[in-house]
Amino acid sequence: MNAYDIIRRPVITEQSMESVADKKYVFMVDVNANKTEIKAAIEEIFGVKVAKVNTVRMQGKVKRTGAYPAGKQAAYKKPARPHLPQESRRSVRPALVPADI
Repeated sequence: MNAYDIIRRPVITEQSMESVADKKYVFMVDVNANKTEIKAAIEEIFGVKVAKVNTVRMQGKVKRTGAYPAGKQAAYKKPARPHLPQESRRSVRPALVPADI
């Protein structure tokens, strides 16, 4: 699996932007990716050393879709939170969007 297939997109919320000061970044990742693959993908894309990765597996919610209550949102893995060590000075922000897209 390609590194850009594992890391889907960054999560831009107030909570995720507050954690940037602590060198913690939040990404939506592929549901089938494990922590080792996420760590390798972040290190490959951004050229930084990742200290730790936290993930949460979110189940899809059942939603009503008009008269048919059988609709369901897709399951997703949220968020991949790589923690960078303090000696890592490089910023992850400039490379959030890959150049080849």
